Amino acid sequence: MHFHINHISIKGCLYSDHLERTVDFRLFAPPTFWNNPEKFPVLLMNDGQDFEKMELEKTLSHAFASEQIKSFIYVGISAGNRLQEYGTAGCADFKGRGARAEKYSRFILKELIPFLKKEFNASHEKADWVFCGMSLGGLNAFDIGFNNPDYFDKIGVFSGSFWWRKKPYIKGDMVDRSRIVLDMVKNAEHDSHLKFWFQCGSQDERADRNDNGIIDSIDDTLDLVKELQTKGYSFPGDITYVQVEGGKHDLPTWAKVFPEFLRWAFGEGD
Repeated sequence: MHFHINHISIKGCLYSDHLERTVDFRLFAPPTFWNNPEKFPVLLMNDGQDFEKMELEKTLSHAFASEQIKSFIYVGISAGNRLQEYGTAGCADFKGRGARAEKYSRFILKELIPFLKKEFNASHEKADWVFCGMSLGGLNAFDIGFNNPDYFDKIGVFSGSFWWRKKPYIKGDMVDRSRIVLDMVKNAEHDSHLKFWFQCGSQDERADRNDNGIIDSIDDTLDLVKELQTKGYSFPGDITYVQVEGGKHDLPTWAKVFPEFLRWAFGEGD
């Protein structure tokens, strides 16, 4: 009997001492993963519960079949309390949201990554690790990846919640340094190996708090890009920015652009 394995899909859970709860995850791997001692690059994704809604089975299977994309394994992490566990580990926002982000960061670094390396042939090289997320999950992926460059090489953010701030916005404040990611980047060391992929949709939202004709989500992302440039990262080069005309702050938009993100993250020759 002849048969062909298209992909390998595993749904599981892991108890986290740091979060004091069980975390669900999904691992999706190419057929070459079967009985293979090879160490595989890894894509971690926040909000892994959206796997079906983003039609990632089809997208990842196509990527696995492409000769232009290196083999990798996808691990989607189902969210718990997003408003408390996502955010920035070093600083909750002015409403106290993200108070458990430090615990979530410890779960990723101290529990999930060692578990994947031990049980699923995940690469031990930081150059093979990519972390991505959408909206608030994207802010969190940036926070963890940027502040832990010994674990990650690339960071992908779809419609990131970079408005996350230490104090309320004051009308007319064009500098707006209360956004947490700006000083996070300013006060960090430059790690030359890090690469960034940012995506925004032209219809992510309608809000334009500073009345400059640019919606806030695009403003916030491009201001972060400028801050990263000031730190020494090149744009284009180290930083990729993709703006989807007509794109919204929703799963269909992120699903549509996900293949392009995978080519950036795992394209042969990158």
